[in-house]
Amino acid sequence: MISFLIAILTLILGYLLYGKFVEKVFGVDSNRKTPAIEHPDGVDYIPMKPWRIFLIQFLNIAGLGPIFGAIMGAKFGPASFLWIVFGSIFGGAVHDYLSGMISLRNNGASLPEIHGKYLGNGVKQFMRFFMVLLMILVGVVFVDGPAKLVAALEFLPSFCQNSMFWVIVIMVYYVIATLFPIDKIIGTIYPLFGVCLLFMAVGIFGYLIVEQPQIPELWHGMQNLHPQANNNPIFPMMFVSVACGAVSGFHATQSPLMARCMVNEKQGRPIFYGAMITEGVVALIWAAAASVFFFSGEYNQQVAEYTSAAQIVKFISETWMGKVGAVLVVLGVVFAPITSGDTALRSARLIVADFMKINQKPILKRLLIAVPIFVITTIVLIYDLNNPKGFGTIWNYFAWANQVLAMFTLWAITIYLVKERRKHYYIISLIPAMFMTAVCTAFMFIGKPQDGGFNVFGISHNVAYIITIVICFIVLGAFFYWKTKHNNKVR
Repeated sequence: MISFLIAILTLILGYLLYGKFVEKVFGVDSNRKTPAIEHPDGVDYIPMKPWRIFLIQFLNIAGLGPIFGAIMGAKFGPASFLWIVFGSIFGGAVHDYLSGMISLRNNGASLPEIHGKYLGNGVKQFMRFFMVLLMILVGVVFVDGPAKLVAALEFLPSFCQNSMFWVIVIMVYYVIATLFPIDKIIGTIYPLFGVCLLFMAVGIFGYLIVEQPQIPELWHGMQNLHPQANNNPIFPMMFVSVACGAVSGFHATQSPLMARCMVNEKQGRPIFYGAMITEGVVALIWAAAASVFFFSGEYNQQVAEYTSAAQIVKFISETWMGKVGAVLVVLGVVFAPITSGDTALRSARLIVADFMKINQKPILKRLLIAVPIFVITTIVLIYDLNNPKGFGTIWNYFAWANQVLAMFTLWAITIYLVKERRKHYYIISLIPAMFMTAVCTAFMFIGKPQDGGFNVFGISHNVAYIITIVICFIVLGAFFYWKTKHNNKVR
């Protein structure tokens, strides 16, 4: 319990201290006009109140990650606490804040346009395709999980206890939320959903404080406690499992949505950095709760029977919160992914619109882009629903692709800071960029295909680590070579 409380306090201090430092490095200008002020369009560029933008950003980035990801990450033991805390402060929040503020400075540009500006046209073209595909995968995985959770609620009528019914309901909602102006659906209901999600986290946190169950302490050791530890080394598997609660590329796809609604650059730190720290707190709460069930003698035998994070969420909620509390918790967990899935598909629409230079104010032009996106999403969803291993396969590859996106975004941020002549402050994104490069590379050579990796040749872990180190040195050398050439050019 002491480690858990220290971790919560560290996250808060991270926002107050390091968040302020990162804001100073960027150099906010409160007098600079934002895109929402300069050219509001009534659809995507709409000024909104900062508290509303914060809740929307928080729900956009939350999804299943800080809950399901944190639960699966907790299987590795107390090391997951360290990753959530330091990953959020020095990696995820830096990634979210700077990508959002760079978008703000570039007229609310979508992420592929930012990548293209700072990493080159080739990267931009690849990222346009890569990110649209990733957003479709997000839409798929964030339909499956919520549909199954709601269908499991016993008090619902029998026709509602069918996951296909809720799949259809959620998909209809996605279509509406993707096409309507952002303040009509998303801006109206997200604050309510945000309260539900935070209430859920507060409820679990309250139980942890009052009952003080046995939570593994950091000083008890950092050994890998995963039940299949031999095939799941902490590095890199844990750093891919816990993404949205620490570092997640998906977040940077959502930041431009909010950059188009901000009215002052000073709002950036609470909206972008603050939402990530809040998500880190939620992830930490669920990781702590899951640790109790995984590693205490009272529950671990029962939890061992469950194979999915959704089952564990339901078990934890019913055990600690009772039937009524469990329903509220499950609803909070359900709202999070739904509110990420709709904005993911909205992001896909905007990425395509930016690429094809299609004005999104007319509804017919929005439909022109949205219809093909939803057709593809439906096809992938049908595969997912008809394949027993569909969700697991899609989720695993999404998890790795998500971290690859974070890696590229951190490198784009690093190039931005160098080009903006921020002295040696590019180090704040260079270190997490290198770390995520190592994570993504190692996962390719360690993870088996069933885990979402690409190790089809049975490469040993030691060989995979050597390959990872070599590739990282090559990437770092290429960066400093480019930096030297750039500095000589601008002198």
